Amino acid sequence: EANAMVLSTVNKGAVDSRVVLLKDLRDDKFVFYTNYKSHKGQQLLENPNCTILFPWVEHQQQIIVRGTAKKVSEEESTAYFLSRPESSQIGAWVSDQSKEIDHRDSLDKKLDELTEYYKENELTKPPHWGGFEIEPYEIEFWQGRENRLHDRILFELKDGKWETRRLQP
Repeated sequence: EANAMVLSTVNKGAVDSRVVLLKDLRDDKFVFYTNYKSHKGQQLLENPNCTILFPWVEHQQQIIVRGTAKKVSEEESTAYFLSRPESSQIGAWVSDQSKEIDHRDSLDKKLDELTEYYKENELTKPPHWGGFEIEPYEIEFWQGRENRLHDRILFELKDGKWETRRLQP
């Protein structure tokens, strides 16, 4: 998945990482969606500093983006939510993401109940679900090469302008 990215956040002084999907790239910002009550959501709300990494191992390439995250507008989150398949919309209501669960059957039972409920009721975006946009201040492009003498190009945002530097491998 070309849009799969590793999101790293800060968890009370420690680093926490997981794969999320890039859903939009606009206005120089990287956008993804999640449950705001999840570990990643809470961590970004407490400390917006984060990195995203696009690993394209088979091509010996990666891009690292260092930046700060903030919530996208409620209108944007709702528009994206409503564009998702109905099963994904219901899934956002089913899962209390990152919370402990006694057994998988509990989750399946809740899915069945909410699937039935939403056959008769309007399906809306949960208030705890939405997007984050990451505004970069550094973007590093890495290209693997023989002898581990890789190419690394760093773009840094300084005073509103991007400066470019080549780094040693």
